[in-house]
Amino acid sequence: MAAFHPLAASRVRISPLVLPAAAMAGVGAGAGAASYSHHRRRYCAIVATAAASPAAATEFDFKAYMGERAEAVNRALDASIPADEPPVTLHEAMRYALLAGGKRVRPALCLAACAVVGGREAWAMPAAAAVEMVHTMSLVHDDLPCMDDDDLRRGKPTCHVVYGEPIAVLTGDALLSLSFHHMARVDSYPPDIDADKHPARVVRAIGELARCIGSEGLVAGQVVDLEMTGSSETVPLDRLEYIHLHKTAALLEASVVIGAILGGGSDEQIERLRKYARSIGLLFQVVDDILDVTKSSEELGKTAGKDLASDKTTYPKLLGLEKSREFAEKLLSDAREQLLGFDQEKAAPLLHLANYIAYRQN
Repeated sequence: MAAFHPLAASRVRISPLVLPAAAMAGVGAGAGAASYSHHRRRYCAIVATAAASPAAATEFDFKAYMGERAEAVNRALDASIPADEPPVTLHEAMRYALLAGGKRVRPALCLAACAVVGGREAWAMPAAAAVEMVHTMSLVHDDLPCMDDDDLRRGKPTCHVVYGEPIAVLTGDALLSLSFHHMARVDSYPPDIDADKHPARVVRAIGELARCIGSEGLVAGQVVDLEMTGSSETVPLDRLEYIHLHKTAALLEASVVIGAILGGGSDEQIERLRKYARSIGLLFQVVDDILDVTKSSEELGKTAGKDLASDKTTYPKLLGLEKSREFAEKLLSDAREQLLGFDQEKAAPLLHLANYIAYRQN
């Protein structure tokens, strides 16, 4: 496990001590082992201290929590797209992609962030549905032959395999548009919202989501990832970090931050949660890279070994499997540290979501 290293700035930084070059040139095995052992002891002491606290002793049923939120989000998603209205093929494809399953991690993060700052989860449900629409859009487009060219998603044939490439492109476009429409509609929200403060919160949340998925966020990471795929150029660690902070972490960041905004969080609370989200966002991708080389397609519900086959730069490719796992533990530690300033009972879902992202098997 890696050192406990609080984030010193809003951008996640990779410490050279925790992540040396893949080959660890010039460092002896004994020195490397001693450093690893030292940091592991520090990390375990932190975890042991947390476990001894009264808050940690409170039982939290994470499986039930996620199941209940997934059901609520699925109901909201199901109601958001008509089943039989024209254009029927487009609406059918949108529903196929959006309701195909999935863990609903991003909506759960949105709802949990709203609750941890004192808001009601119902205030953030429209945003939770919206981030899942954006996430599904990114998957539909990412699977296209001109992008990652994948035929399997969530254990089912991808959207373009079932409906053809043109409809798949338009499905993604329509989901993206619907996400903002859903957040902006007055009737998406319950009647107990603060009528004076809510409109400004919605505008701020919409701006946050737009920034995190556009040319400063998800799309930027996708572009650089495409440019680097198959390139003979060695991708440096900071470039790989850039790709995944934007391509993967940005939407997780948006999910958390807009939940906190709609819950009425203070600027200080929102920024702590932003740092938490960036840590788990990068953690999500590191774990994804590890699973891609350690699990089967059946276990993952998508094509395993895809990154290796397309010659993509990943953390295991650049750092090796063991160093990638150490980095994942460091990011988990960073995320946990950002939650210390919150009521620990209210923060339990976010803590368990971080653990889930770190230790998931698909």
